[in-house]
Formats: sequence, C-alpha cells, structure tokens
Amino acid sequence: MSKKQIYVSSTKSQNRWKLCVFLAVFILCVLAVAPAYANRGIDWVNTKMNLGFPKLPEKTFNLGLDLQGGAHLIYQAKTENILDKDRADSVEGVRDIIERRVRGGLGVSEPLVQTTKVGDDYRIIVELPGVSNVNEAIKMIGETPILEFKEENNDPPRDLTQEELNQLNEYNGAANAKAKEALKAIKNGMNFSEAATKYSEDETSKNNGGDLGYITKQNYPELYDWAQNHSDGDVSYDLIKSQGGLNVLKKISTRDGEKKVSAAHLLICYMGAESCDNAQYTKEQAKKKIEEIKSQINTQNFAEMVKQYSTEPGAGDRGGDLGWFTKGQMVSEFENVAFEITLGSVSDIVETKFGYHLIYKKGEETIKEYAMSRIFIKTKEKTDIVPPASEWKTTGLSGKQLKRAEVAQDYQTGQVQVSLAFDDEGKQLFSDITTRNVDKTVAIFLDGEAISIPRVNEPITDGNAVISGSFTLAEARLLSQRLNSGALPVPIELISQQSIEASLGADSLQKSFKVGIFGLLLVALFMIVYYRFPGFLSVLSLFFYTALTLAIFKLLGVTLTLSGIAGFILSIGMAVDANVLVFERLKEELRAGKSLSSAMEESFVRAWTSIRDGNITTLISCAFLIWFGMGFVQGFAVTLAIGVLISMFTAIVFTRLIMRFAVSLFKGEASWMFLGYKKEKLNS
Repeated sequence: MSKKQIYVSSTKSQNRWKLCVFLAVFILCVLAVAPAYANRGIDWVNTKMNLGFPKLPEKTFNLGLDLQGGAHLIYQAKTENILDKDRADSVEGVRDIIERRVRGGLGVSEPLVQTTKVGDDYRIIVELPGVSNVNEAIKMIGETPILEFKEENNDPPRDLTQEELNQLNEYNGAANAKAKEALKAIKNGMNFSEAATKYSEDETSKNNGGDLGYITKQNYPELYDWAQNHSDGDVSYDLIKSQGGLNVLKKISTRDGEKKVSAAHLLICYMGAESCDNAQYTKEQAKKKIEEIKSQINTQNFAEMVKQYSTEPGAGDRGGDLGWFTKGQMVSEFENVAFEITLGSVSDIVETKFGYHLIYKKGEETIKEYAMSRIFIKTKEKTDIVPPASEWKTTGLSGKQLKRAEVAQDYQTGQVQVSLAFDDEGKQLFSDITTRNVDKTVAIFLDGEAISIPRVNEPITDGNAVISGSFTLAEARLLSQRLNSGALPVPIELISQQSIEASLGADSLQKSFKVGIFGLLLVALFMIVYYRFPGFLSVLSLFFYTALTLAIFKLLGVTLTLSGIAGFILSIGMAVDANVLVFERLKEELRAGKSLSSAMEESFVRAWTSIRDGNITTLISCAFLIWFGMGFVQGFAVTLAIGVLISMFTAIVFTRLIMRFAVSLFKGEASWMFLGYKKEKLNS
C-alpha cells in the first residue's frame, strides 16, 4: 500500500469521527431547543415498552418585554444633597438594590435595570417582563434602601400586661366552654360527624366529620398517646389537650405502619471519613482493626467493646446505643443492614461515609397507626400574644451614621476587606456596641436581609471598622456599594410608568416563526439550485448553525426581543454569505483547471480573509452597540455577535469538513453536481 493511500484512508477515518461528533452535538442542540417534542417521544417509548426514561427539563427561551409584555418604569434619583463625586456610585447602589428586589420579591428572572444620565439628572430605567401587577412592582421598588447594624438578642420575652393576661384568660375560658359544650353534645347522643361540623375549628377536617386519616406519633403526639390506650370506636369523654387547643377524640381503626429498630453500633473511623476528628487510623488500619474486633465481639460483651474501642465521641457512655429509628433516619448502608439482620445478632462489617461499623440489633417492632377523628377548639398561649424574641435586636446604628464604605486590603495577609467609617454619632454608638459584644457577632442588614455577620474581636472606639471574610475583589466591591447605598440613601421619584402589552401575541409570534421557516427553506432551495451539491452541503451547515445558535441562546439565558430576533436573522444571512464566498472561489479554482480536491481546499483558504474581515468589522460594530447602547439595541447586538461567531465556525469548520468527506467519495464521475464543470477538469 502506498503512502498516499495510507494518508487518504486516515483522513477518511478522521472525517468520519469528526462527523459523528458534530452529529451528536446537533442532536443535543435540537433536544435543548425543542425538549417538548423529545419528551413526547420519550412518553411514547415509555408507554409502549414500559420503560422509565426520564424526561428532559423543558426550559423555555427568555422573552423580552416586547414579546411577553410587562412593566416599564422610569425613576429620577434626587441627588441634590449628595456630593458630586459620590452621585454616580450612589445611584449604581440603588440600581443594584432595585434589581435584587425585583428578582427576589417579584420573581422576575430577567429584569432590565439600568442607569442613565439626562443632563444633570440621574435616572433609573426598570423593565420587568411578564409582570402584570405594576402597582405591586412600584411599591416594592420605591422604598429607600435601609442599612442597619444589629446585635444578638438575649433578652427574655416580656411578661404579659394585665390587660393582655385578661384577654388571654377570657379567650381560653370561651374556648373551654365551647369544647365542653361539644363534649356534652356527644355524650347526649349527637353523631360525632355532625358535632365536628358544628363545633370544630379545624378547617381541614371539620367538613369531613373531623376525619384526620391515619396519624403517627410525630405529627399528633398527644392524640397518638390517647389512641394507644383505647379501642377502635372509643370516644374521649374528657377533653384532650394538644398543641394549639382542646380535642374531643374518636378512634376509628388501627393498622400496621412502618417498622422501627433499636440498635447499638461500634464505629472505627479513619482519616478522610466524615466527622472523624482526631483520626488515629488510616483506612487500611481501620479495616484491620474492625476485623480484629469482629472476631472477639458478641452480644454479651458488645457494650464493653464499644467502650474500649469505638472512636465515636460519647459512645462508650451509652454502649453505642442509638435508640429507636425508622427507615430514612440513618445512612442507607447502615439502615439496610440494621433492618435485615436477625434480632439479637451482631452484623458483619458495614462501611459508610463515617467509617466501619458493627451493628447489634437489640429490638424490632411495627409502629401502629391510628385512624382518628376529632373536634378541635383553638386556645391561645402566651407566645401568641408576645411572640418569641427575635434573633437580632436593633442597636440604633444605621446607614444614617455611616460616612463611607471602601474596599481595602490587609497588607500582612493580602486579604480583601471592606472598611467602614462612621460620623461622630455613629462612632459613639459603634464603640458601645462593640464593647458589649466582644467575642460575639454583630449583623449588618440591608433591606432587612443580613449581608454580613462579622465577629467582634475587640472594642472599636475610633469610628472605623473592617469587615473581613472570604471576599473576592468583586464581592467586596459589591458589599461596599450596597453599604454606601444605605449610607447615602438616594430618594427616587417615579416619573413614568407603562403597562406594556406584548408587541407580538402568541398567534403573531407563531406566524412569524412559520414565515421565518419558509424564508429559510427558500434560501436553502436557492443554494441547492444554484450551487448544486455544495449548496446542499451548505444547507446542512445552515441547519447545524441554526440549532447550535438557538441552543446557546437558551443555555446562556439570552433574553430574546424583537430586535434580538432581527439580529439572529441577520446572522443567518451572514452565515449563508460566508458559504457563497467559498463557493464562488471554488468556481474560480475549478476554472483554473485544478482538481476538485485541491480547488476545494484552496477555496476555503482564499475565501477566509474576506469572511474574516467582514465578520470582524461586524463584531466591532456589535461591541460599540453593546458598550454604548441600551435596551433593545444591546439585545440586537448581542444576538448578532453570537450569531456571527458561530457562523464563522460553521462555515469554515463544519462546511469544510463535510466538503472534504464528500470530495473523498466522488472521484469525478459526479462532476455535474459540482458547479457543472466537466469531468476532465475535475481529474486534471
């Protein structure tokens, strides 16, 4: 076999593998773009063959304001009382907070919140796709950012006032009287279901005759305890107190529930095992040790062996006893063995993420479940009037006393920090707070959310503080910006609001999609008729380009607007244009008498400079539109830029690959398919 034959065979093999890779990418892109159709096929396969293939997540494209409608709001920031040098940063801080509010509070995944300057005025433009309640959005956005410093609250809840105590006693007295009335009605022969409908205050069960279904110890402990000591059909002729109120009970039936097991274990953990502090064994040493213990241990000496060898802290004091547990409470490897081994036996060695175990099964029983009905009358506790104390309490120090927050750096460790400086009032407050909270935490809240909870190492009396943590530079800047926005609150005034309907309804959007498909098919037909087989290959490349681009749009979360769709359609034209340049160059090379293979290779090389230069100028234009533009202009530029980059890849890489593969299959006899040139020219 000649060297030339070996080279050609190798190239064909490589081309086949590359084509397989591209085909796999194309299929993945189609699945990402249209998962609903794939899921229909999966449903059909699962139904016909009784398989359980999982469905694909049906993530939709992010549509802009003009495609799905929403709210368009313009605010003017009142910066008159802020220094000129701080105005831009303060407004950007407000922008950041507004974006956080609309993402969290309104659930808008792709809001557009941006600042602009009109003359000397700073404005904030807010676009909320899919938001129908404009008033709710205005209410949430319009509040001034609030920065607060809070300390741990160790104060006990206050006692009830006499008036509150009288109200509590009066309410509970009325509840007790009502419960006794219901109980009396039952004793006098009233049907339990009718009594529940009349008296019960449990809205979920009263209209079902008080039926609670089958209960367990975990969800109704007081009711379960009563049911354990009574027979099916029994009614409580005393009031049963439970959390939240008084009950009249009826036990309907009993059934077996899940099993529970009582067990003890001996653990030998090793270096690298979870929760294995101060490990004394490697994994191999731990395995050897547990095997040695296994050869000596039995049910009689189990507790003593645990005390002597177990590495679990405190296990020796309780003999390794774990008490009772049900399935789901232990790691699966452990509980599977604990439930399967014989009662009163010691297991073989069991390995979990915590180490090696030996398990002694001490008890096993089936949990009973009871079907219950009840008449429930609500009562109140002291905590219903005076709620439990909050974890944090206000200190009086807020953004009003903060002069500035800046990004700083620890010169010894290089750690990024945020430094704080307070005014005179804040200096004294912060000194008092840090003095009484040494070795405790102080929380910094922005808009009611804790953004940092540093620990106080020593009293700080100079009015300056440092927040340290595992900050990146970007995170420190963001925190500084948020603090400054609270320290220098910028009042904002709503100067324009619009509730925007979708420019394209679902029907119009569907029609536009159909027109786009029709146009794409016409382009494909032209390429095939005019350029013949190379045109057909360019159509394959175009379909690959379209699927890849749409998949990237969806995966990157690109928000599609009307202008964005226009940018995508323009990029399709540029993708076709790249193929036209290649094929026209191919004509020239074939006219020059070159063989099909060399002409094809030369056409891509010589057309590349024109394709490159044209696309680079387009990308430069896109960069300027993204940098200086806003809103729909940016959407157009982003989709066009992504489309141009992918079109360069598909035209030069994918089209070239399939052309190489095709040329290796045709050896001149199919010359009419290649732009109509004669056979002898192709073979020359």
